[in-house]
Amino acid sequence: MVSSPTIKTGAEAHRGTGNPRGRARMRKPEWLKIRPAAGDRVTELRHKLRDLGLYTVCEEARCPNIGECWQEGTATVMIMGGLCTRGCRFCSVKTGNPQGALDPAEPAHTADVVAAMNARYVVVTSVDRDDLEDSGAGHFAATIEAIRTRTPETLVEVLIGDFAGKASSLRTLVDAQPDMLAHNIETVRRLSRRVRDVRATYDQSLEVLARAKAFDPALPTKSSIMVGLGETEDEVLESMDDLRAQGVDALTVGQYLQPTPKHLKVENFVKPETFKYYEHMGLLKGFKYVASGPLVRSSYKAGSFHKLAEMRRPNRNKGEGNG
Repeated sequence: MVSSPTIKTGAEAHRGTGNPRGRARMRKPEWLKIRPAAGDRVTELRHKLRDLGLYTVCEEARCPNIGECWQEGTATVMIMGGLCTRGCRFCSVKTGNPQGALDPAEPAHTADVVAAMNARYVVVTSVDRDDLEDSGAGHFAATIEAIRTRTPETLVEVLIGDFAGKASSLRTLVDAQPDMLAHNIETVRRLSRRVRDVRATYDQSLEVLARAKAFDPALPTKSSIMVGLGETEDEVLESMDDLRAQGVDALTVGQYLQPTPKHLKVENFVKPETFKYYEHMGLLKGFKYVASGPLVRSSYKAGSFHKLAEMRRPNRNKGEGNG
């Protein structure tokens, strides 16, 4: 059983077990070399989490964005355990069958963590849970409710899988009224089958985003693309068009980094000026917000999306929960 959520800040761990034929990792260019996170806010939160006996994945993984995110009051929490039922080739999360195990106390405990971090914006994500009838949608909904009860002023974004394409599961999640819904397309259409688990298709991801908008047109949606996997610039722009066709409001674009030699290798390191180009083109195509850069991840500075999230429920006043 899961006794507590795995907490992450700034960038979520990707799902999967990798490619056993992967080759040695490429040497990182200068623009991907970073300094360790520092600052009073980071130190304060680390002490607070240690006092609670909690640890963050981003600390253990030396996430490059932890300082920025924590300074801005943004946190990302991962629920439903650390065992994923999918096996994407870019991701180091363990793959297996959790056999339906869920901790009923986890939503309340997650809310306590969010309160302890004094987070003004939280991203709730999870591993894929194909072993559950609803793919974990009900657990997501309970977590949203618990956070709203504990800290009503906190904006809640959910970063979800595809719920195995089940419309009823997605409806459960949307009905819980998150302030932002994110689902990552991950890569361009041509590479999707090679990069992602066979059950996670490009078109199914587009359908998830389209259905979310159909269920609630006021719900802001977001997606993310990894680059450096051998895609062309034109393919990235085509994926932007596909996302905009589903009404997606926000986009992040970041460099894929090979987690271990067993995973998909990096085909190329995209230059900072190309990321600037993607940001420019994304805004031209109608995204309301685009974060594009070598170290950007789908939860990168998620609090920057707060203006979109606040549009989610214009009549929802601070301190009044769902409103």
